Order: sequence, then C-alpha cells, then structure tokens
Amino acid sequence: MFGDLFEEDDSSVSHNQYGKGKKLKTKAVEPPPPREFTNLSGIRNQGGTCYLNSLLQTLHFTPEFREALFSLGPEELGSLEDKDKPDAKVRIIPLELQRLFAQLLLLDQEAASTADLTDSFGWTSNEEDFLDLTVAVKNVSGLEDALWNMYVEEEIFDSDNLYHCGTCDRLVKAAKEENSKPDVNLKDLQNEEEIDDPLMILKTILLQEESNLIPVDQLGQKLLKKIGISWNKKYRKQYGPLRKFLQLHSQTFLLSSDESTVRLLKNSTLQAEPDFQRNDQQIFKTLPSESPGFNGRTSCPHWFDINDSKVQPIKEKDIQQQFQGKESAYMLFYRKSQLQRPPEARGNPRYRVPRHLLSEMDAANIELQTKRAECDSTENNFELHLHLGPHYHFFNGALHPVGSQTESVWDLTFDKRKTLGDLRQSIFQLLEFWEGDMVLSVAKLLPAGLHVYQTLDGDSLTLSEIELADGEDIFVWNGVEVGGIQIPAGRDCEPLLLNVLHLATSSEGGKCQQLIEFPHVFPSNAEVGTVFTSLAIPGGVVLINNTESIGEKNWTTIPKVDLKKTFREQGLRNGSSILIRDSNHDNSLLAKQEKWITSMNEIDWLQVKNLCELESEEEQVRISATVNTVVFDIRIKAIQELKLMKELAENSCLRPIDRNGKLLCPVPDNYTLKEAGLKMGSSLGLCPGRAPTSSQLFLFFAVGSDVQPGTEMEIIVEETLSVRDCLKIMLEKSGLLGDAWHLRKMDWCYEAGEPLCDEDATLKELTICSGDTLLLIEGKLPPLGFLTVPIWWYQPQHPSGHWKSHQDRRNCTPSQGGIWRAISAQGAPGDVHAEVSLHYLGDIDISEDATLMELKSQAMTLPSFSEFVIPSPAFLRAWTVESKRPSRLLRADQQQLKEYKLGRRTEICLEPLQKEENLGPQDVLLRTQMRLPGERAYALPMNMVWDAARGWTAGSLRQRVADFYSLPVEKIEIAKYFPEKFEWLPISSWNQQITKRKKKKKQDNLQGAPYHLKDGDTIGVKNLLAEDDDDFSTVTDDIGKEKQKQLALGKRKSQEALRVQSSHVFSGAETPARPRGPEASLSIHVGSFR
Repeated sequence: MFGDLFEEDDSSVSHNQYGKGKKLKTKAVEPPPPREFTNLSGIRNQGGTCYLNSLLQTLHFTPEFREALFSLGPEELGSLEDKDKPDAKVRIIPLELQRLFAQLLLLDQEAASTADLTDSFGWTSNEEDFLDLTVAVKNVSGLEDALWNMYVEEEIFDSDNLYHCGTCDRLVKAAKEENSKPDVNLKDLQNEEEIDDPLMILKTILLQEESNLIPVDQLGQKLLKKIGISWNKKYRKQYGPLRKFLQLHSQTFLLSSDESTVRLLKNSTLQAEPDFQRNDQQIFKTLPSESPGFNGRTSCPHWFDINDSKVQPIKEKDIQQQFQGKESAYMLFYRKSQLQRPPEARGNPRYRVPRHLLSEMDAANIELQTKRAECDSTENNFELHLHLGPHYHFFNGALHPVGSQTESVWDLTFDKRKTLGDLRQSIFQLLEFWEGDMVLSVAKLLPAGLHVYQTLDGDSLTLSEIELADGEDIFVWNGVEVGGIQIPAGRDCEPLLLNVLHLATSSEGGKCQQLIEFPHVFPSNAEVGTVFTSLAIPGGVVLINNTESIGEKNWTTIPKVDLKKTFREQGLRNGSSILIRDSNHDNSLLAKQEKWITSMNEIDWLQVKNLCELESEEEQVRISATVNTVVFDIRIKAIQELKLMKELAENSCLRPIDRNGKLLCPVPDNYTLKEAGLKMGSSLGLCPGRAPTSSQLFLFFAVGSDVQPGTEMEIIVEETLSVRDCLKIMLEKSGLLGDAWHLRKMDWCYEAGEPLCDEDATLKELTICSGDTLLLIEGKLPPLGFLTVPIWWYQPQHPSGHWKSHQDRRNCTPSQGGIWRAISAQGAPGDVHAEVSLHYLGDIDISEDATLMELKSQAMTLPSFSEFVIPSPAFLRAWTVESKRPSRLLRADQQQLKEYKLGRRTEICLEPLQKEENLGPQDVLLRTQMRLPGERAYALPMNMVWDAARGWTAGSLRQRVADFYSLPVEKIEIAKYFPEKFEWLPISSWNQQITKRKKKKKQDNLQGAPYHLKDGDTIGVKNLLAEDDDDFSTVTDDIGKEKQKQLALGKRKSQEALRVQSSHVFSGAETPARPRGPEASLSIHVGSFR
C-alpha cells in the first residue's frame, strides 16, 4: 500500500516535537489559535504546498490508511530520537507523517504545520522561493513583452465577456490587471458609486484577507487606504461607530467575544468569494462514523470545505455550483461505500493512535493551553498600584504614607476586561480589614506627594472603557476625608512644590543678609497673595523665577494687582522659585518695562563660619564665588581670611548649615557649587575632619526612635560596609553592649522606617546615601524572610472583657493564670471579642513562605501551649490582633503567610474549635446571641457561618439567622452590636434608599456604612413570638454609656480649667482669638420605616 514511502533517509534533518522537553515549532510569538466550531484542523500553506495539503488531508480522512500507518511501530520504523545515530535504521518520513496525523486528530490548534514533514523529504526553504509562471511567447519580441501581455496589461471584460461579480451577484464590466499581491485584482468599472455602501466595502476588504479574519482597528485602516477617507468622516454620522455597524450586521460579520477581531460569516464568504480564490481548496465528505470532528454530535453526513488553514462546512448544492463550470478539483479519491467502521471508533479521534503519540499530544495541548492563558494574561492584565487611605495622612498640601511603602501601597494585577464593580469587590476581599464605604479615585505621584484626581464611577463599565492605564495609581478611601481631614481633589487644586526664598537680615549685627530657602506646597488654584498668610509674613514684594537654577535668569516682580491671580495663572510649576522681599528695600529693585530685576542676581558670595573651635579674628567671612567655583578653593580662601592655621587645609571640610542651624553632610572638595546643590548666599561651616571620599558615606545615627534634633551622632564608613559591621561600629561608638539590636532608616517623617533586614547586604546595595539617618533599635531581627509573631490564646467561652497586647503583658503584672480579663456584669452580652480571655503563649520565628497550618503547628510546640489539649492544628482558628481585639480572620490553612501581608508587627491569637472547619472565601463567621424573653440579657453566643456569595444583603443575613434558629424569618429581628459605643443597630431588610443626586437605588451591602459587617461581629437575635419591642440594649450598655458620659464631662471640665488658667497668663494683654476648628461633614442616619 505504501510503495517506496518508507525508504530510509540517512540525512540529518531538524526536528521539533511536542511532549517531554519538546516544543511546538512556531514562528509567531503568540500561540496558534484553537480549532473552530467544526473541531477539525487545517494545514498551513508553506508557499506552493496546496497540492501537498490536499493529498495529506485526503489520506488523513481515509481511516484505513491512517490506522494502517498508526499500526507501524518502532520495529518497522525505528525512533526519531535515534535519527542522528550513525548505525540506527530510522524511517523519518512515515514517523513524521504519523505525528502530523496525530496533530490533525488531537492537537487543539487551527492548523498544523508540515515543515517537519517537508524537511524529511529533503526540501529546503530556498527551493520554494520561486513560482512557475505560464506565458505565451508566440508573436512577442521577448520575455519582458510576454510577461507584460500576460500579467501587467489590463484585460477588459465587456460586451459578451462580462465578469460575474460575486459581491453584487450580477454581470458587470471589469478589468483584470497585475497587483502587488499574487492575487488578481478585479475593478468594477460600472459600480464605483457603490463606495457609498459600507457593507460591500467591508466585505470586499475581508475577502482579500487570507483567513477572512482581521482586527477591527486594522479593518478601519484598510478602509482608509482603500477609499481614501476614514470611517468616522465617511460613515459614522449615518451608520454610527464601526463596531456598532458590525454588530448590527451580525448576519454578515462575526465579532469575537472581546470585539477585537471580525470575520465574515461562512455563508457570506462562500457566496461572495471570487472563483480565482478557490484554487487551493479541497472538498471532503465525511460520515458520522468517520469524522474526527464534531465528536459524534450529529447523525448525518457532512461536507467540509478545507482551504489550507481554514475548515468550514459547505452545502452540497454549493459544491455542485462550484464544480459545474471550468474549475475542477485537484484529485478525485474513491473509497468503497461498503466499508464499515467498528463501534468503538465512532466519535473517538484517539482510536488506534499509538500510546507515545497520545502522550505527546496531551502534553502539547497542556502546553498550548498554558501559553494561551499566558498570552491572554499578557494582553489583558495590567497592574494597578493601590494606595490605601488608612495608611496615609494629609501633610504639607499632599498625601503621604504614614508607615512603610509595603504597608501603604499594594500592587494588584487585574483583568482590564472586567468591570469597575469587579475591581471594587476584589479590593473588598483583599482588604479584609476595610470598614465602611469604599471609593476608588485616580491619583498621581507629584513632587509634593500623592494627589487625588477624579473618582471612578460606573460599576458596570469595564476598566478599558474607563481608560485606566497600566501602572495607574488608585487611591482607596471613603471619598470624604483622610485621617479626619477633608482633602482637596481634582486638577484645579493640584499641589505645587515651590522653593520659597526669604532674604532676611542676619542676626550678627546686620552686616549681611542671609538667604533662607525652604520648600513649601501651595494649591495651584490658590492666589499668589496667600503666600504671606501661609508663611506668616506681614507683607512685602513677591518675585518669581520659573527656571530650575536660581540666578540664571532675572527675577520677575509680581505687581500688587496680580497677587489675586492664581499660581497656575502666573505660570508657576513644580520647582519654580518665589522670593519674598521687604517692601521697604525699594533701592534693591529697579523697574524696567513692567519687569522688576531683583538684587538676587547680584548675590555672588557664600558665608563661611568658623566651627573648628579655634580662635580667630573673625567668626564668619563672606567668600565671593560663582556656581562653577570648586569647594576646595572656597575652603582654602576661608581658612586664609579667618587667619587660621595652615594645617587645617589637610584636615577640615565645609558643611552646609540649614535654616534650623543643623550641620549637614560635608561637601566633597572636588565638587563645584552647582554639583553640590549649593545656592548663592548659603551658609557653610568650616569643621575639623576630612570630607568623605567618593566611596565613603557620611551618616547620622541615634539610639531609639525618639530622636531630638541635634542629638544625632556622626560617622564616616565605606559604602561597601555590611549592615552587620556598620551596626557593630555604631554600637561601639554609642557605648552599647549586646547583640540584641538592629538598624532602621529614618523616613521623611523623621520616624523609624522599615528595618534593614539583610544584615549581610552592603550599605550601597540598600541605597543608603550620605546624609541619611540610621536608628539603633533594641531587639534582634529574625533571619531574612522570617517573621517574629507573638501568639495569644483566645478563649471566647470565658466571661472576661479586658484585652492586653503583647507589650502590655511585658510592662504589667498578669492576673492569676497569666490571663488578661476584666469582670463584666452577669448576663450582659458585651462584645464576644470582649468577653474572652487572652493568654500569652510566646513568640515564634517563622518563614514568610510558611503556610497558616505550619504557623498553627509551630505555635502548638510552645511550652505554654502544653496546658491545652488540641488534637491537631485543624482544630484552631487564627485571628490577627489589632486595637487590642481579634480583628481579621485568617482562613485557607494552605495559604502562605506572605500572601496575608501581615507585616512585621502583627500579633496572632488562636481560638480552639470543637470540630474542624473549612471556611470558603465568601463565608462570614458571626457570633449570634438570642435575647432572653422578659430580660435585658442574652444567652451564650453561638458561632454561625453565613455564605455571602449571593451578596452582603440584609435579607440574606436575616434568612440565614432564621434558618439557624429554626424560626420564621418574619418573626425575628436582628441587630449588630458596637461595643465601643455600647449600642445596637437593627438590621432591616428594607433599606432601599434613593439619593437625590443620582436618582438610583443605593446598593444594599452590609460591608458598607453604617454596619461595616465583618468576621467575628456580634449579632443579637430577638424572637418576636416571645417578645415584641424595639429594645436590644442591656443593663451593661446603660452602665457603659453612663461611664462614657462622665469621662466626656470630666474632659470638658479639664479643658475649661486650662482655658481659665490661660486667661490669667494673658491678663493685661489682648486675648488671642480662639482658633476656629476645621469644618467636618455631618452624617444623619434616618431609620427605615415599614
């Protein structure tokens, strides 16, 4: 049957396979598309291989041939893995044909490649660079004329030789000519007016595509190229946007699910495609028992039109119409109609495929699926930077993080095809600690800090429609205030970071003027005149300079009438400078064509003070200089004019003095003033000791986090020094002993930042720079990648109420048994979290890569844990401890600790369970208490799990509570307890409120205001069959409210006493006006009525 197909081929050929260690041979970066609805695979055309593709598809659809080929094993054919061995007998052609048939049967791709098969034939790519052309040479002078007559000169179709237009389905005049593409271009001479019909234009463009598939954006570009005018200018007014037009003509065009690509429907393609584009198609008829596609879903024969890569169903009448003229098929292949397939082969493409090819195709499909998922993720996922409002405060005109960057900014990778509502819900699930309404706003990092712009609205819109960019900064807050301060938002009030310079008279006898420079932030929509009130300056003249380098251009004075203009209107931007001068210095300002040039440009000196603790005739001198003067020259000149010893030239340095009198980092001698960032008029101190070299760092350091200005110590170290060695040097210089210390870098808020965990890293690797301040903090750090976690025992069953943190236990004396508790009134519910006892077990050091289950297991090894009997870690529930209460429930025992983003100061409490539990991501754990009829008290709390997958609605919660207590839902009332206020807030299922502004229903979500429902909250339940009133409170609540009232009254009295005392101090002088407090928003809660 196979003839000489199995001749040995000893030639060495390149070979690519799927499977173990083998990858698909693809030219494109993107993986090949999957099979279409026919579930059949085509074959890609390498260029002139259409005849070969027809033969291969014919043999592939002949099951007798295909299965006979599959029956040949390694004994007959050898193995492709041995093809390079000199003595191996490998028949490469049939092996490659086996692989190709297996791919056509099983590999989920639109078209298979024959590259490996043709390589096994000995074909090379350069042999396919030429195509055969037929030309008529009779009665022509040469080959050039023959080619011109045959392929370039227009052939007119008219009179009795009209052309049948497949687009308009009629005979028309036409011309055939050569095109840059190998296809023949037909121009309709009579119907050029049909350019006004966009449907025909778009169909024509798609028909010219090899796959009839094209991105929508490219379709618009090709339309512009074809007719010379864009869609928006030509058709949008009449037909709307291009995508909408394609959607309205769904009988002709098929848009992809994401509307990124479009193709012609099959019926449109078959009727409209010209005859000359049919030359490389094959028509196959498959019976249900034979077809590898459709998976046995149909019960009648099907004809398929296989056009290289594309496989489409075709009707029998269309086949007859196509082949009734001059066109003929490549080949006719006959098969006996009496041949029957076995039942096990019906709808089973894996039938008789060798086991090693099955494994190879399965592995290849998994690889393709993975690549498509990665490609889809790359194309549609983008990264958002979430700035968490509770970790920010409003300072100096902008938002700044309170703690470290890792705590305040979270990176989130999200699918831009999802909606804003999906993003909001994902952030809700990510931030389990969040309480209240959540507003998402676009923010931007400016030199002044973080600024909030527009608020994202429209939860039904996709992120692409909202036009969020990759790497966008999103500020997550309540939409009103941050840290109790209402923050400005929008472009109009964008903060500007300006350099403010004030030329003040020096305190040393008024001989010279000292330039004070400091940064300040102003809203861009504020009036320029507000600079006086912001800086507490009585008045004066304001001069501006929009250049980055002061002194390079003239200063411009702002007339008084223009002080009411905004900073933006004056053209000020970030980095601009403002100079404030006393209006009495009229001789220093000259008017010139409405521009005022200040004497600032004439400042060409630096002031150097003697800080070498040596006597000299002058305490300070003024040294003339320019921005290009070298620091060494200034230092030597200052030593000479101060008449100090010449030995200081080898052992001294210059250090800038800030406006608070603090000495800053020494300036290297080889720097120019411009390179050192020194401004003219600045003050420098001449100090003993050499300046650090280019490989050294000048650092400040102090002990503890409470650093008073001017108390820091100084040190010069090599930048290649490790953190551990730097710590030792600082401990020696501080006179401290022991190894229980670590270093932290002071942040911009002058607070202790993140610890320098990697003690083996160099200072340079951790981006420590000269002038930074390091803090010596007591306490040994865990190894890199580890956490030190205090563990507490959480016992909800015991009646107690007072919480102590880990630090409280260290500083206080515990009660009996080491349990922190406070006695509460009997029968009072309080908060379930407050009615517990906390027992400190100890600290554990654990890797951030460890799972929550491993943390529980390690906690059970603590010596203090031995007094508790717990069968396994699965009988423990873990909570984080915040504000002296269990706060966040940690679920998913197999999740790594680093995924919880616990931080280095997190404490964990463990609660014993009666049985194992497996809470899902949408399960909410609540403490429910049934109110005792006739008493102002509740029964013991019970744990209830509520599945909130269908929404955090009041109706869903009420139904769950009713089912939990086996009561009718209409006969119960529920309320959430707020222990800090001693108040109960009833939860009603009727809370559809309508806002006046948007006129739409407010979302019923118990996660938002006013309930802020979360894991561990207490829910009071009242049985209306036994007690029908609206009171949920207890006697303990009355006592707690009274105590709060007394505390507030005592605080008010103490404030009045301080005010009276202050009035005596200011007696005889004008009493300062009481500052007016900032305005705050007022929220009024109106109960729901039924």
